[in-house]
Amino acid sequence: MKNLDLLTNSYDYDLPSELIAQTPSDKRDQSRLLVFDESTQVITHARFDQLASFLEEDTCIALNNTKVFSSRVFAQKSTGSKAEFLFLDNKLDEDKTVEVMIKSNGKKKVGDTYFVEGNKSIKVISRGELTFKVSLGNIAELDCFLKEHAKIPIPPYIRNGESDQRDILRYQTTFAEVEGSIAAPTAGLHFTDSVFKSLEDKKIQKAFVTLHVGIGTFRPVFEENILDHKMHSEIFKIHCNELEKLKNKKTIAVGTTTLRTLESMKVNQSYKSNHYNSTDIFLYPGKEVTSIHGLLTNFHLPKSTLLMLVSSLIGREKTLDLYRQAIEEKYRFYSYGDAMLILRKGYR
Repeated sequence: MKNLDLLTNSYDYDLPSELIAQTPSDKRDQSRLLVFDESTQVITHARFDQLASFLEEDTCIALNNTKVFSSRVFAQKSTGSKAEFLFLDNKLDEDKTVEVMIKSNGKKKVGDTYFVEGNKSIKVISRGELTFKVSLGNIAELDCFLKEHAKIPIPPYIRNGESDQRDILRYQTTFAEVEGSIAAPTAGLHFTDSVFKSLEDKKIQKAFVTLHVGIGTFRPVFEENILDHKMHSEIFKIHCNELEKLKNKKTIAVGTTTLRTLESMKVNQSYKSNHYNSTDIFLYPGKEVTSIHGLLTNFHLPKSTLLMLVSSLIGREKTLDLYRQAIEEKYRFYSYGDAMLILRKGYR
């Protein structure tokens, strides 16, 4: 590992603001696809609906079937001071509390009470490093409360986090099944029935994992040295029959969350299939990744753990070079943006 690979600033790049996608493409599978073959070093510019043409018949694609729940709630104190709550779970803990993140212009203190329409209240019980525990007055079922009062939690770089009716459908994969995420596994947003049919016609299998995306995935790296960054844990599950599909197949992970799930299962023999497990795995250059032969992913924020994860596969310098070329070609970036397919050495 090079010393530069350990510095957070080494994963920075300049992105023109107009390349940050504010809306999804008109059709999911019409987004662009940058394909990088590590063996030949060839870069191909294509469309997502051409995905099958770049994959071999003995391939299995692994996808994260987590489902985003409405988790952003706006509330205010009796004084009029406003706050935005991001609920990190849609179920109350045994002590009838739930972990949240709070965004407010005012001070956030233990004991503060905020009110939501319908005379429902949110009280701050305790605080941690980044999150708070809150209790909810007059609320028996948290998921029902969120369905009534919460909005889809699109990222702040998309329309300042203000979601609309279209986001309810488009900030969700077509195969989302298990509710529990506060962010979409965005590489999966490009898939349509037509794309799946083209993969099936080529005898390319698909397998599903479940990782509920939490703050571990998108928490910024504040430390100067990436080794000092602490990943928050996220829960995942893989059914044994899905694992069986991946055996003796060349595996393409759809998204960084899927890769983190597969690599966690590979490196930790104590993890069990058919059960929820917790992972805080952090992948960066110098960490050997052995669970996949390729990665399908969107373009990620500068200095993010996701950019470091991509760099663990093909190196930091090559990753940033691909990003520079994507910027030159005016690819759309981040959650609603275009995709990149990395085929590692040995795939073909």
